[in-house]
Amino acid sequence: MRLDRIVTLCLARPLAASGVVSRGHALPILMYHSISDDAEAGVGPYYRVATNPRRFAAHMQLLSELGYAGVSVEEAMRNFSEAGPGTRRMVAITFDDGFRDFHTTAWPVLKAHNFSATMYLPTAFISSERRSFRGRECMTWAEVRELRAQGVQFGSHTVSHPELYKIPWPDIVDEVVHSKKSIEQELDEKITSFGYPYAFPQQDQRFVGRMKELLGAQGFRSCVTTRIGRVKSGDDPLSLRRLPVNSCDDDALFVAKLDGHYDRISLAQSCMRRMKTWTTRRDGLDQIILPAALE
Repeated sequence: MRLDRIVTLCLARPLAASGVVSRGHALPILMYHSISDDAEAGVGPYYRVATNPRRFAAHMQLLSELGYAGVSVEEAMRNFSEAGPGTRRMVAITFDDGFRDFHTTAWPVLKAHNFSATMYLPTAFISSERRSFRGRECMTWAEVRELRAQGVQFGSHTVSHPELYKIPWPDIVDEVVHSKKSIEQELDEKITSFGYPYAFPQQDQRFVGRMKELLGAQGFRSCVTTRIGRVKSGDDPLSLRRLPVNSCDDDALFVAKLDGHYDRISLAQSCMRRMKTWTTRRDGLDQIILPAALE
């Protein structure tokens, strides 16, 4: 059995049930990528990015049965602080990378439950013609516009999906600015949500602060990351945690993530990254280069 599952179901959940650990009021933001039957041979359960269609449909059905409203990140953040007793619980549903299977497979399921979502687009792979990213077909701009008209919200996921932490700062600015501009031109509306590609380097506070300044200056109001956990009251909207989801999330683990039991993995995630980091200097900044985790 994988370690994160043991910690979540055998340690964190019993502690919460006993009252030793309080879960508190929090917003889960789910992080999906591809909704497909890709078995991802040789990839460990934690690192997989595909959720098979049957599992995804089961997840959405569970959310409905548990009384959740599936919404975009912007709607979730707008209403999160106002939620009170008797308010329907919200879960923000996000997808990274602009894969075509969102249009063909995920969206019909979401629409059947009257859910919405936020999709983060790496714009180099979204075109008038069909393009692919990492062996998976991506949506076209026509499909993006069709989905936007039906209520899907879109955010920036950079232009070429680089590891931002490993490239020069002027290139980071270009990736952020040009991606936002492309989506705004295609959809004729302001884009205010950003999805950080690859592992988020939370250990380097100078870099994180510089990223927040850049995103704020460009008019972004939210930034989702690969940091594990749910969003708590007072959290910085430009450094939001998410809950990674894939085919390995059966009902028990999926519900445990929604209930906050998986949040304990964040500490282990941070410690493991610190153990595997090394320092280098680039562009006048001491940077900690992290191994790629969930994208």
